[in-house]
This record gives sequence, structure tokens and C-alpha cells, in this order.
Amino acid sequence: MSFNDVRIQTVTGTLPASVFDGPILPHEHLRTDTRWGIGVDSDPRRWLDEEAYVTGELKRLGRDHALNLVVEHTALGAARDTAALARLSAGSRVAVVASTGFAAEPFAGDLIRRNGVDDLTGDLLREIGVGLDGTSARPGLIVTSAWQETPSPAEERAAVAVARASLRTDLPVAADCLGLLEVLLTSGVPAGRVSVRAADHLVQRKIAESGSYVSVTGAEDVLALLEAGHAARILLSSGVARQGDVAGYGGDGYARLFDRVLPALVRSGVDAATIRLITQENPVRWLALPGTR
Repeated sequence: MSFNDVRIQTVTGTLPASVFDGPILPHEHLRTDTRWGIGVDSDPRRWLDEEAYVTGELKRLGRDHALNLVVEHTALGAARDTAALARLSAGSRVAVVASTGFAAEPFAGDLIRRNGVDDLTGDLLREIGVGLDGTSARPGLIVTSAWQETPSPAEERAAVAVARASLRTDLPVAADCLGLLEVLLTSGVPAGRVSVRAADHLVQRKIAESGSYVSVTGAEDVLALLEAGHAARILLSSGVARQGDVAGYGGDGYARLFDRVLPALVRSGVDAATIRLITQENPVRWLALPGTR
């Protein structure tokens, strides 16, 4: 894939894809808080607000592994902090893609329960056009989430709004279940603009067969998809989502991709061209701004 003329929206502006000459982390959290959802079990560990640790990790990965882009999936309702993302990006010298969109209903709450599709679509379009959280930073991704495999009525309305916003702007979409993928595709979003996270191999194959990208974090997931002929549909990340995942708190951190997953793929015989495809070319193609793909 040629990166000529392809551009990606980051918190510091649009950047040419040609500057991203190393692996990309396409599904991470740098700042989030979903500890106290309404109607679901609380979990005091389900948060991440550690700028110093996160900045240090990203800076080391940039130096040691040429990491220069992270896609951050925290949306409305999950304590998104765009100013913090800008500081993390500046401190680590790693570009960050921020997200608009909606967290699952227990966290987005009345924002999606009390508003219809038109109002929710308008909220997204304002963020895309004006900026996030009172900043001028614009999102490069729209997120739609569900707490269960079957979206609630409010989550489904939010997904339809996400679909409409994506169709208006051609921004890529990230979802986290087959039910949301169905809403997006039936609403007209092109499959190639959608990434869906899934853990089950059969579900992963269904996602890939739809033409959408599959967001995974394990070497075994990649190998199963490669065997099924879906190399061009894989997005591979470390999957940091909470404080305990960060290296400073005993987790594998954002380096998990480099320390564990990629070495396992190499041992399994995956060649360098395929690794470049799934860690760089696929995410660039998914993230490319309108008119630059």
C-alpha cells in the first residue's frame, strides 16, 4: 500500500501517513474511567489515569520499536480527557488519535437514554466539526459500544447515530460486538470503515468475512485469521484498558504487542511483510481521512 497523500487525524492535527513508519497500536486506552456504571457491578480497578507512567511507556516504545501512533478509544461517558491526550502525545512524541462516540449505556447513561438519533447524531457532528472537550482537537475515530452482546435500545440508537455521523464524515468506526456491527452495516456504513473487537475465533471470522476489520490482541487470534485467509482484515494491538494493565502496576503494558505477541508470531513463521501489513498498513487504511484512501 502506498501512503502517498493518505492523512490521519490526530489530537495535534492531520498528519501524512508517511510519517508513521513503524507499528501502530490501533485499540488502546490512555485515559478512561468506567468504575461506577449504573446498573452493572462496580469495579474500582476499571480506570486509568496515570499520565507519567503512560507517557514513559509510549516514549520507550517510540525509541525502541519505532511506535509513533496510538488510537485511543475512550468515548463520551468514559471520562475522556482530550487535553490529557494532547499532553501524553507531546510528552512521548507519539501521535494519538482521539475518539468521539458513546460508551456503553451503564456509563453514557442519560446522554443516550434521553436523546433520540437526531440529537445524538448532532452531538457527534459538533465534536467532529468543532473539537473535543472544549479543545480544538478533532477526533479521528467514532466509537459505539454495548455492555452485552445484544445492544440495549439506547445503545442501538447511539449506534445508528454513529453510523449517520460516519456516513456524513467518512470517519472510521470502532464497535465491540456483532450486534453493533449489524446496526452499522444495515445503516449503510461500508464494512471497510468498521473495526470490531471480538475474542471468539468464530466471531472473528464472521467479522472478517463481512469485510470489516477484526480488532485482536493475541497471537493465536492472528494465526487463526491468517489461516482463514484474512490477513488484510486484522488490526493487532496490546489492549491496555485499565490501571492494572500498565507496566508500572505490574501489567504487560503497551509493550505487550512487541514483547509477547510479535515474537510469538515470528516463532510461528509469520513473515515480515505480513507483520507489516497487520501492524501498519491495515490500521492506516482503516484510519485514512476522507478523500485520502
